[in-house]
Amino acid sequence: MEKNKKKVLVVEDEASIRKFLAINLNRSGFQVLECESAEEALDLIEEHDPAVAVLDIMLPGMDGFELCQRLREFMPEIIIIMLTAKGQDMDKIMGLELGADDYMVKPFNPLELVARIHANLRKTGIGRKSNNKFIQFQDLRLDLEGQRFYKQNQEIELTPTEFSIIKVLIGKPNKAFSRDEILNKVWGENYFGDMKTVDVHIRRIREKIENNPSEPQWIETVWGLGYRLRGNEKQ
Repeated sequence: MEKNKKKVLVVEDEASIRKFLAINLNRSGFQVLECESAEEALDLIEEHDPAVAVLDIMLPGMDGFELCQRLREFMPEIIIIMLTAKGQDMDKIMGLELGADDYMVKPFNPLELVARIHANLRKTGIGRKSNNKFIQFQDLRLDLEGQRFYKQNQEIELTPTEFSIIKVLIGKPNKAFSRDEILNKVWGENYFGDMKTVDVHIRRIREKIENNPSEPQWIETVWGLGYRLRGNEKQ
C-alpha cells in the first residue's frame, strides 16, 4: 500500500512546522519525506523521486528559491509549492518565475495545503480520459498521454502547470479566456490565489514558445480580460 502513495517532500527548517505538516499530509494519504535544508533535500530527491516538493523560502545554506530552480532543471514534472511569508508579494512572484507551480502564505491551514497538492496533482492527469492522444493547432502539438509539448516538432519542456495552461488555450484557439477562467480550469474553482499567478506562468510559457516573448505571436494578451491562443501562419 505504501508504495502506491504519492510522495511529498517537505523542506522546512522549523521542526514544529515541519512535523505538523508531515502529520497532516500522512493523515491525508501521502508518504512524507522530511528535511530541514536544501542540501539534504537534494540527496533525498535523488533517492526517492517525490511527486511533490513543499519548499520553505528561508532555509539555512541554499535558500528555497535556488532549490526550486535546481529541482525544476532536473525534475521538470515535479509539483513545487513554495511557502512564503505573509505580505511578501515579491517572494510569490520570484518563486513562480523560478518554476514553482503554486505557493502558500504562512500561516495557513494544513488542510488547504492538502487541497492545493491534490489540485496540482490533477494537472498531471490532464487529458487522460480523452479519446484523443494529441491536440494539434498549426505548429503546436500536445501529447496528452506523454505530457509533452512540441512546437514545429521540437519538444519544449513545460512544467505541469504550464502544460495545463497550454491545454486550456489550445483547446479553443482564438477564444479569449479571462484570468478567472484560467485559474478555475487549471487550479480549481476553490483556489484562492491572486491573478498574478496566471500572469507569471503566461510569461514563463512565452519565454519558451515565442520567437520574441516581448512581441508574442502565439499567446496574445486580451487587455482587461486575460489571454487567448492566436495562430500565426508565419511562425
